[in-house]
Amino acid sequence: MRSSIYLVCLAAQAILTMTSLAKPRHVLFIAIDDLNGYLGCLGDPNAQTPHLDRLAERGVLFTNAHCQAPICGPSRASLMTGLLPSTTGIYGQIQDAKIREASPATQEVVFLPDYLEQHGYRTLGCGKLFHQGDRAKVFDRFGHGTNFGPKPERRFHYDPAWFEDRLGNTQTDWGAYPDADEAMPDHQTAAWVVAALRDHGAQQADQPLFLAAGFCRPHVPWYVPPPWLDRYDRGSLRLPPYQKDDWDDLPEISRRVNVAPAMPAMDWVLEHGHWPAILQAYLASVTFTDHQVGKLLDALDASPLAKETLIVLWSDHGYHLGEKGRFAKQALWQEATRVPLLIAGPGIPAGRKVAAPVQLLDLYPTLLDLLGLPPNARNEGRSLRPLLENPSPPWPHVALTTYGPGNHALQSLHHRYIRYEDGSEELYDHSVDPHEWDNLAGKTASTAIKEAMRAHFPKRDAPNARHSRYDFNAYFREALR
Repeated sequence: MRSSIYLVCLAAQAILTMTSLAKPRHVLFIAIDDLNGYLGCLGDPNAQTPHLDRLAERGVLFTNAHCQAPICGPSRASLMTGLLPSTTGIYGQIQDAKIREASPATQEVVFLPDYLEQHGYRTLGCGKLFHQGDRAKVFDRFGHGTNFGPKPERRFHYDPAWFEDRLGNTQTDWGAYPDADEAMPDHQTAAWVVAALRDHGAQQADQPLFLAAGFCRPHVPWYVPPPWLDRYDRGSLRLPPYQKDDWDDLPEISRRVNVAPAMPAMDWVLEHGHWPAILQAYLASVTFTDHQVGKLLDALDASPLAKETLIVLWSDHGYHLGEKGRFAKQALWQEATRVPLLIAGPGIPAGRKVAAPVQLLDLYPTLLDLLGLPPNARNEGRSLRPLLENPSPPWPHVALTTYGPGNHALQSLHHRYIRYEDGSEELYDHSVDPHEWDNLAGKTASTAIKEAMRAHFPKRDAPNARHSRYDFNAYFREALR
């Protein structure tokens, strides 16, 4: 009898857990460009991110979240359309205004903000949300678009023009510039969003609001005012792990795909001793943006909308800062695909970390689910509600990242499996090899793991979409022609 009562109590507790999330009315949607896992809440030993950390303390932090493409344009197009790159054919950079006409799959697409507008939402945004701000024209009102800020007359430390064998061009550089925060577009984005939040709360609080902020730092160039750099002592920074012979067990196509134009090259960085300065500048850029996020959180907490607002914070892809011997995004390895993802708000458990593999593609259906809106049948992601309600529900899913036609990476709880368009493979066991140094793909013991994961590859790789281009890398000049 006692055991029966115990089972009934467990069942009742489960039901309460599965129905505990309140329905928010508003959304604060925060995008941060090129932000990797260098956050205090993700265990980084160097990062000073007090505001992102406090957001993690009041909500759910997904520690194994991944982008659909490790480059800005296709990643953001996927999130906003709810479709995979392998469905749309958007593998390279694309003008936002061209997304709808890019392929048959996108012609009737309803972007996330448009879908919310169809269900009574007022949509406001500022900064880098799509790749170029809002040239797709989906927000009711929009501030300024993508802007990486003022630049000095001459580069401080790195200029690709110095190298005859350079791969394309890049904005990569670092240093103290400009003198004041007010000259930074991200400062202006924060001010615009704070004002929009205040005005909506005072004048239109009865209408549901989707308010989006897109911050450009820590995208290159890593220029920030001097006080942000001064927060980090180069000499005390812990450098990322690096193994010089790391690429020795990679297939040939992997070397071609992952040679990104966003140099500098590792040998040059080591020769000139720039690694600590690069890390300092990236971290300073992160801390500067963390400060802007703090302004939004403070403004929301002071707003009448606070108790009814869902907060979602994400980055479009990760970034290597020396890991695997590179300083770039644009790869199918973990550091380029893993992104911070935080969700907080009414009924969302506080201080929870979820290790299940999730993806940015899941944000569109998750928002609709949490807001109580009808699902969009075309969404290819899945709602993360089960993981918000229960930190360890059955979750047989993986995260999928695509970089060019037929090149895919799958991330499970512990494994990363990469297969290229010519059939070449990489496999890493993160439980013993978190830095992805030992490619297990050719070992007999890995056969069962690879076979199980192959079921998650997309059934079709769409041809490259119209207007989708990326010609700085020799491989992609051919693949995306």
